[in-house]
Amino acid sequence: MNWDRIEGNWKQFSGKIREKWGKLTDDDLATINGKREQLEGKIQERYGYGKDQVKKELDDWSNSL
Repeated sequence: MNWDRIEGNWKQFSGKIREKWGKLTDDDLATINGKREQLEGKIQERYGYGKDQVKKELDDWSNSL
């Protein structure tokens, strides 16, 4: 799925993001507000993943929608 579409419907997708990455808080999601780079950074911070791993997981997740 196109990230612009996710960003445009952020409130709908933020619940699905919480299902996949439960360590993200509601405050995190409100701050991110659909910005992919910020989401990548928060996932890295919360889970200790590398940048490439986060990009791959987000791509796989968005393509599965």
